[in-house]
Amino acid sequence: MITSYKIGHIIEYNIENSKWYYLDNKEEANYFKPCPLCGNMPTKEGYDFCLGKLPGVKNACCGHGIKEGYIHFENDKTIKFNLTGIEND
Repeated sequence: MITSYKIGHIIEYNIENSKWYYLDNKEEANYFKPCPLCGNMPTKEGYDFCLGKLPGVKNACCGHGIKEGYIHFENDKTIKFNLTGIEND
């Protein structure tokens, strides 16, 4: 079984039809679900809602409360962090 994550939700690859499916409801993973940590959808550009677009960044992930987050900068430096909750002002 090949598994991965999509915005904090476990997805499973079906080798027979070459498609990804959400493990919890067996639906094809061709749509986004809200982040399990903050409850928000990705931005229209595809960024994690809580991080948004970060200048000088190649890619980033908040970790969605299930794994370590990271920020990978254009200079190839990476910062890793752990979010255990998000406070809303």
